[in-house]
Formats: sequence, C-alpha cells, structure tokens
Amino acid sequence: MNLFMTVGIVLLVILVFVIVLQHVKYNELKKDSQKNQDDLKQKENLLLKEAMVKAKDALQTEREQLNEEERERRQELSRQETKLAQREDVLENKIQEVTDKENEVHKKMDELLEAENNLSELIHRQTIELEKISGMSSEDAKNMLLEQIKKDLEQERLQLIRDNEAKIKETATEQSQEILSTIMQRCVIDQVVESTVSVVSLPSDEMKGRIIGREGRNIRALETLTGVDFIIDDTPEAVVLSSFDPVRREIAKLALEKLISDGRIHPVRIEETVAKAKEEVEKKIYTEGENAALDMGIMGLNKELLKLLGRLYYRTSYGQNVLKHSLEVGHIAGMLASELGANVNVAKRAGLLHDIGKAVDQTQEGTHIQLGVEIANKFGEKMEIIHAIEAHHDDVTANTIEAVLVKMADAISAGRPGARRDTLEIYVKRLQKIEEIVNSFNGIKQSFAVQAGREVRVIVEADKFDDLLAQKLARDIAKRIEDELDYPGQIRVTVVREFRATEIAK
Repeated sequence: MNLFMTVGIVLLVILVFVIVLQHVKYNELKKDSQKNQDDLKQKENLLLKEAMVKAKDALQTEREQLNEEERERRQELSRQETKLAQREDVLENKIQEVTDKENEVHKKMDELLEAENNLSELIHRQTIELEKISGMSSEDAKNMLLEQIKKDLEQERLQLIRDNEAKIKETATEQSQEILSTIMQRCVIDQVVESTVSVVSLPSDEMKGRIIGREGRNIRALETLTGVDFIIDDTPEAVVLSSFDPVRREIAKLALEKLISDGRIHPVRIEETVAKAKEEVEKKIYTEGENAALDMGIMGLNKELLKLLGRLYYRTSYGQNVLKHSLEVGHIAGMLASELGANVNVAKRAGLLHDIGKAVDQTQEGTHIQLGVEIANKFGEKMEIIHAIEAHHDDVTANTIEAVLVKMADAISAGRPGARRDTLEIYVKRLQKIEEIVNSFNGIKQSFAVQAGREVRVIVEADKFDDLLAQKLARDIAKRIEDELDYPGQIRVTVVREFRATEIAK
C-alpha cells in the first residue's frame, strides 16, 4: 500500500514538474512571439516609411517633369504666337498691296472705258464717212467681207483636205508596208511543194513480181483496199502510187512499205496491213491537228474538228501544204491584229480554220468555203469566225476587221515566193523578165519589181516625160507585160517622175 502511494506521489511530482516545465516553455515562446511581432511591426514601419519616401521622390520627379513640359509648351506657344503675328503682318501688307492694285485696276478700267467710248465714237464717224465715200452701208460691206472670207476659207479648207489626204495616204502606205514586211519576216514557215504521186523504193526488181502476185491478185487487193493506182513499170526498183486523195495515197504507201519490210505479201496479209496503216494514219491525222492547235495557242477545239484540221496535213492546193498554209495564215493574221488593236484570238482562230472545207471538198459537193462554213456551224464556232471563213475569198463582203486581216494573211501566205507550185527559180526569172520589159523603153532611169512581182515601179528621167507621157508609158508597159508574160493575178505599173532643184546659199 505504501509502495503504491509512493509511486503515485512520484508520478504526481513528475506530472507537476512536466506541467511547470511546459508552462515555462510556453511563456518563453510567448515572449519570443511577442518579440517577433514587435520586430515585424518595426519592419513594417520601416518599409512603410521607405515606401512613403520613394513615393514622395517619384511624385516630386513627376511634378518636375510636368513643370518642365509645361515650360516647353509655353515656350512653343510663345513661338507660335510670334510666327502668327508675323504672318498677320505679312497678310496685312499683301492685303494692302492687293487693295492698291485693285484701285489701280479700277482706275485703268475707267481710263480704258473712256478710251473705248472715244474709239467707238471715232469708228462711228469714220464708218459714216466711209459709207458716204463707198456708197455702201456697213451691213452690205460686212456681208461682202464675210463672203470673201468664206471663199478664202473654203479654198484653204480644200487645200488642207487635199494635203492631209495625200499625207495620210503616204503615211498609211508606209506604215502598212512596214507592218506587213515585219510580220512576213517574223512568220517564217517552211513550205513543201507536193504532188499527186508517191514513189516507194524497192530492195530489188524481184519484189515487183511479188507485189503483183499470181495473176495480179496482190496488186488488185492493194488497189481495191486503198483506192490508189499502183503503177509498176520499167522504173528500176520503184513503184509509183497515184491518187488525188493524199490520205489514201499515204495509207497505200505506208502499207506497201510494211509489206515489203515483212516480206509476206498475200491478200489476207495485205488486208491486215492496210487496216493497220489506216489506224496509224488516222492517229497521225489527229496528232497533226492537235499539234497545229497547240502551235497556234488555240484551246477548246472539238475532237472531230481537230481530225478535219489534221487531214489538211495531207491536202495540197497548187502544191502548197494546206495545213502549213493555214498555220501561216493564223500567225500572220494574229500578228496583224496585234499591230492594229483587233481581236488577236479571233484572227488566229479564223486564220487556222479558214480552209477547213478543203478537208472534205474532194468527197462532198460544194466549194471549200461553203463546206467550211457548214463545218464551223456544225461544231459551234462563233459568228465572227464563220464570217471570216466565208469572206476570205470575197464570196461575201468582209464587215469585220478580223475578216479583212484573214483575207490579207491568206493572200500574203499564198503569194509569197516558193509558197505555191512555182519554184524560186521561176519566180526570180519572172521578176527579171518584168524588169527587162520595163527597161526596154526609152527614158527609164530605174525599175523595181516589188510585192512578189505584183507591182512594178518605174522611175523615169523627169526632163523626158510630162504627166501625159508618164501616163502613156504606164499604159504601154502594162500592155507589153500582158502580151509577153503569163502570171497569176494582176500586175500594177507605177511610173514615178521626180524633179529636184538644188542651189547652195553662200
């Protein structure tokens, strides 16, 4: 019992000690906390004082800046006021000058009015005197003077019109010649003169018998399937193909070359080879039509129209390849349209399609112009294109500038040297013959055959010819050319008589 009590007392003492110790620690912590709070308050006070000082400094600085800006603004206002005052002084001076000038003007106006009144009175007195002397009233004299002025002006007007017409004609001729020569130089397209026959070379004359076949069955099959005449004669190692249809002739030529290369020549093989040749030629026709459209820069042509265009590759007119001719016409018409401000696309498209009727004129009734108009209508071409097609040979009057340009381009392409069947040598000989005929007359100074032989210009000695003799000479030259030369179209003869007088001032 005593032991329990003793232990209890000890535990109680320990508990009391722990409580006392905790209380002591609590007091110390409380003191530390109070001290920290005091320190924090002191720091807060210090920071607050520092912030107040900085705010005062910033406020002071800003106040000084504002004061400085205000001083500068006041100075600027002062300068502006000074300038305005100076300008006001200047304006007042100018106003005063203007006022003085107005006064002077009014004064001079009064003087002029007075002088005008005096002059009017003087003119009136002189008019009365002149009427008495001439026996005519002022109205009659005025009418007579007006009539005389009208006559003089009419003569001057007519003279100016004649001078301007001559100048315009001269300038227009020079400019048109320059434009045409430039365009013809820019558009250079090779022309190939073709004929109605083709020649196929053979490896040996023995091949002729194989082409003819037993009792002529092979050659009959070839002629029946191609529609071309095969001429096998004494010409060594060659077979001549004759047909007015260039497409058929090309198919026959291609088929015969394939048969010769293959070596197997019999009716069945001939039929197969001709069919393949037709496919290749049809493909070639479409390719040529497509290439022509691309070369011209024309898009949106119907495929059937491209095929017809490609057929012109195998079509000739007077020995001139029609597709090459159409390309040339399109290029020339487009360049002329560009020079003259017309529609370039219409001119080029109409130039390319102007001879499209020649693709079918050998198999259908009608002229190539009628057929071309039908084809253009069928494939939905615009009216300006159709009109240019039907007007390029003057079947109808050309009423658009593009139609006129297509007609001109067609004439240029067909008329230049080497374009048609005439060779360059024949062309040069014809020009030489024209000049020989002209130079055979007396009094000729120089002669020139120009415009592809369609015009000859003759320069005569001025002292040997007057106007009447020059006209007679032109007529005589034209008559001799008609009698002695064969030529397409017509030849214009122009006689030029020039007189120059020159003196030197010393």
